[in-house]
Amino acid sequence: MSYRELVIDAARDTAEALSDALMDLGALSVSIEDADADTPDEQPVFGEPGMIVQAQSWHHSRVVALLSIDQDPDVLLQAAANLLQLPVPTFETREVADQDWVRLTQSQFAPISIGKRIWVVPSWHDAPDPQALILELDPGLAFGTGSHPTTRLCMEWLEEQVKAGDTVLDYGCGSGILAILAAKCGAGDVVGIDIDAQAVTTAHDNAARNRVASPALRFGLPAALPAAVTNAAADAIPTDAVAAPGATFDIVVANILSNPLKVLASMLCGRVRPGGRIALSGVLARQAEEVAAAYAPWIDITVWREHEGWVCLSGVRRDVSAA
Repeated sequence: MSYRELVIDAARDTAEALSDALMDLGALSVSIEDADADTPDEQPVFGEPGMIVQAQSWHHSRVVALLSIDQDPDVLLQAAANLLQLPVPTFETREVADQDWVRLTQSQFAPISIGKRIWVVPSWHDAPDPQALILELDPGLAFGTGSHPTTRLCMEWLEEQVKAGDTVLDYGCGSGILAILAAKCGAGDVVGIDIDAQAVTTAHDNAARNRVASPALRFGLPAALPAAVTNAAADAIPTDAVAAPGATFDIVVANILSNPLKVLASMLCGRVRPGGRIALSGVLARQAEEVAAAYAPWIDITVWREHEGWVCLSGVRRDVSAA
């Protein structure tokens, strides 16, 4: 079966509505892109829980709708414009040749080299270096394949920091990649927490695939959110259910987002033993100072490393009882 794309330049205030209308009228899929991508006018758009974002799309947006070959783009776009009571926008069409979509998708995910000796390898590839530290992970519903700068930064940090027998807590574990890496680096007791049941299931499966599944590596859902968490931030904040109450760890790593990290500061610091280490990511370079300030009562957090505008923050827990 062949397809075509309907490509429409749209203003920010109409792109979302136009996208919804095209889907309602039978488009197979619709995406909104930055029409100025890869130019000096490219506009980054970031949003996270608890942040008031004035616009979720770009000043100069591009709506791309995928249609079957028998759908008439003129008729579809006219119907969408009528539905929204807008003039019919200018557009172009692009033919999309039929392909082996599974093979094409797989070709976009090659093995990733991280740090000194880590390789993240999809199941359809052979490991480039069988003697390296190999993590077999396929792209899926849970965040964490090693391709995002924040995941890469945390993996590089763990590779340098984990010592044999260390206890590790991973808040917001996603695919389980960081917890699995910690286990492969020699950590002892490792706990991963995520609020997404699909992520917990995926993390369990990935641990088994990487042959590190054991009672010493546990993943679970949260028991309850802390009272300090606002409703706006709650959907991105994990809390611990599989970690024993009051348990502390040699290492705590949290690759989430800056707002949840600030809200969770006292809880996360409370999970780091005195002299233990913490790593935080999901933080843009411009957000580093305010995140560090939230942890200052317990830990002096500094930027450990920066990559593509994202940072990994780290520090050592002070023994406040001895102060």
